[in-house]
Amino acid sequence: MMPLGLMGPGERGEIVEVGQCTPECGECRCKEERKPGDVRVEDMGLRVGKQVEMLNNSSNLVLLKVDESRIAIDRGVAMKIKIRR
Repeated sequence: MMPLGLMGPGERGEIVEVGQCTPECGECRCKEERKPGDVRVEDMGLRVGKQVEMLNNSSNLVLLKVDESRIAIDRGVAMKIKIRR
């Protein structure tokens, strides 16, 4: 596992953790313990199990491709999302 913010352009990976949410916790436990930022990231489509592709990682904003959408997130947020290549 590695932080999403360390991926290079063109690299792909699967999200395995978003903030405090991991595949083992399930939806119910997360609802009480998640921080508001974790919920917002998931609402944007960055959920555990999703495949992502890094499009641009050269500034404070990170540009990703998720499904057929492009999503820009702050580098600090990207460092809290763990991926598996």
